[in-house]
Amino acid sequence: MRPTGRSCARLPAAAAALLMILVLVLLSSGPARAAGTPEPGAPYLGALLDWGTDSAAGHAERLGAPAAVFGRPVPLPMDDLEQGHLRDYLSQVSEQGAHALLTIRPGIALDRVDEARAAVLAGQLADVAEGFGGTVFIRFAPQMNASWVPWGQQPEAYTAAFRTVAAAVGARLENPVMVWSPTAGTDYPFRAPTSVAPRGVDLATLDTDGNGVWDQDDDPYGPYYPGDDVVDWVGLSAYHDETGNEAARNTVPGPEGFGALLGEPDGFYATYAAGRDKPLMVETGSFYSPDAGGPTALEVKAPWWDQVLTAASSEDYDRIGAVVWNETVEERADGVLAVDWRSTADPGLATEFRDRVRASSVVTGPVTEQAALPGAETAAPGIVLQGPAAWTAAAAVLGAGLLLCLLPRWRPARAWRYAEPAPRDHRIDMLRGLAIVFVVVNHVGLTSWFQLLTQESVGVVSGAELFVLLSGAVLGMVYGPRARNDLGTVVDHTAARAWKLYLTALVVVLLVYALSWMPFLDAGAVTTFTDQGTGAAGTGAAGTTYDLYAGMDGLFEFPVQAHLVPAVLLLQVGPWQFNIMGLYVILLLVSPLVLAALARGRAWLVLLVSGGLYAAGTVYRIRLLPSQFEDSFPLLVWQVLFVLGMVAGYYRRQVVTWFADRRRRPLLVATLLLAAAFALFSWSSPYASNAYDVRLALLPDAAFRTVYDSYFGRTYLGIGRLVNVLLVVVAGYTLLSAYWALFRRALGWFLIPLGRATLYVFVVHVFLVLAVANVDALQQGNLWLNTAAYVVVLGLLWAMVRTRFLFRLVPR
Repeated sequence: MRPTGRSCARLPAAAAALLMILVLVLLSSGPARAAGTPEPGAPYLGALLDWGTDSAAGHAERLGAPAAVFGRPVPLPMDDLEQGHLRDYLSQVSEQGAHALLTIRPGIALDRVDEARAAVLAGQLADVAEGFGGTVFIRFAPQMNASWVPWGQQPEAYTAAFRTVAAAVGARLENPVMVWSPTAGTDYPFRAPTSVAPRGVDLATLDTDGNGVWDQDDDPYGPYYPGDDVVDWVGLSAYHDETGNEAARNTVPGPEGFGALLGEPDGFYATYAAGRDKPLMVETGSFYSPDAGGPTALEVKAPWWDQVLTAASSEDYDRIGAVVWNETVEERADGVLAVDWRSTADPGLATEFRDRVRASSVVTGPVTEQAALPGAETAAPGIVLQGPAAWTAAAAVLGAGLLLCLLPRWRPARAWRYAEPAPRDHRIDMLRGLAIVFVVVNHVGLTSWFQLLTQESVGVVSGAELFVLLSGAVLGMVYGPRARNDLGTVVDHTAARAWKLYLTALVVVLLVYALSWMPFLDAGAVTTFTDQGTGAAGTGAAGTTYDLYAGMDGLFEFPVQAHLVPAVLLLQVGPWQFNIMGLYVILLLVSPLVLAALARGRAWLVLLVSGGLYAAGTVYRIRLLPSQFEDSFPLLVWQVLFVLGMVAGYYRRQVVTWFADRRRRPLLVATLLLAAAFALFSWSSPYASNAYDVRLALLPDAAFRTVYDSYFGRTYLGIGRLVNVLLVVVAGYTLLSAYWALFRRALGWFLIPLGRATLYVFVVHVFLVLAVANVDALQQGNLWLNTAAYVVVLGLLWAMVRTRFLFRLVPR
């Protein structure tokens, strides 16, 4: 049947109506939004956590809701161990229904971030992010316009590296979001005005106003912008922190503080967010130190919360797409001032912060499907023994320790005892050799089988503590007898050696700096330090990188900046692998005072004074000298190991005789078993060194971290660590005494030569660290290849000692 004319007349009208509806829908929906982009005026709430002590679930519980974005640092290059941690992190984020913010922190020079390295990183990220349902934000090398990051203030190298990483990540990940994130430039260039640009940078690139001087009038952002085609979001680090270079103080934020950092009316926000129509990710927090006095935490933080959340909820700043709060604790470089950036750790603060978040338009999670990441349960690094298996292993270790204590009573075993006629104690040499191997392995820093044997494997002890204690013991053994009758000669010899070591330190510091100028060398491994969260700056500083030669380029200015010469002479600059040398120089200079007191039978006074200084240094964290070593080895604290070693070395024969008495054998057995118990505690650490590391779940992770942080801190020598060091040395010396023939045959040929030349090895290893860092194949985390590299490095050091290579120049 044909339609009537009336029905045909209705068709155009219906079509027009449908077309109008379609147009209205398109107009109401606006332009298509990129993946992970929130609605205008409803930005995500984000959080940067200390993933070593915190979790996504823990933060969600404190806040009352999950964050919409959780952030974590990612090193470049990344090894297998870090990939396992990253997979675990993504699983936590997925379970909370949140997006992931990965902050890529280059551990190599920017000009070495080429297509090959970027492709490897992108592949690793794609592997760990497989099955992740949220958006992956990639924030490459943030704060690149600042002076305090090793990739900072290198605009040409940075933009090239950013574009390279963006291309690689875009080819491997599904809809990644690249974030370009400088720091607020209100104090740019964060250094004194200069006509000398940083190394490898054209001054014209930084001197945007063309006046011939790089100063505060120059653009803090433009030279570092990689281009609209590779930047999906812009970011900004915008903190309330008025400490600057002055004494730290808690201050209440001014009413326009956050707006000033955004650069109203024509600053960063207007140019890069609104002007380029890109979402803005703000990283923020408010400085508060419990030790600085003044306003309370709430008085400092609440006004900043209000400013940031009000701006984020305002139509004037509707391009703000995420506000990421710093939820960590850090300590400033001097180790004295703790800075608590957190808004949720204290229940009272958390309640106030939660109320303000709920009153704003900021969006909390979940914003994606809440689901465990497939395969995440197998991605955690290391092998963890739990339950009966863990306790059985612990019992086996203690049983083996008891067997070692009883076996020397077996008649055939008596032939293994130490019976060297030479006056030199080879047991001390072997222990020193072991200590220096620990130091070398730690400083080279490659993922390998050697980590399983050296990284707090014999207890909560590192090579540094053993090195200092045994150095003191050798000094007490060598100079103790002379101090009784010829103290003047002792003063002359120790002063001469201290002077020689000081000159050696200056040579190494300057030689490394000279090598850093070589265009074919990446010296970042020795000229920068990336905090692992175990130093004076605390766990909250994990991932922070420090330039150990900051400002040294001023040596090429005329006139030379006045502070640089004293900085070099006071060893305020230099490789972190070598900074303990400054401590050793000072300890050598004061050692005659200790020896003189011991020679007069005042050991009790020496121990009392040393213990008092240790207690004061640990409690009050006093820094006596401006030298770099005070950051990692505070003089008042670490002297106690050296002094204890000197006392033990001075009275070595009496101490050995005292322990050899049959009546004290139970005490010696208890010492060995207690050392084994400390080792079991160390093996309960939730931190694995690589995928083959075996950990015992004898304690809950939170309990281990609490005990470790409270009693086993490394920089300020927690009392547990100090006791553990003494137990390890006594146990090691005892085992060598009982089983000397076996140990000497197995390891003596290697460890004793190194132990006799520990200072030589310590000096030379700095340059081997630099060499290894420039072998690209060793930076990819290949366990077997890196283990082979360690064999080469340690074998080379042994060969150099055996052939006495440069013995006339390098102290032993």
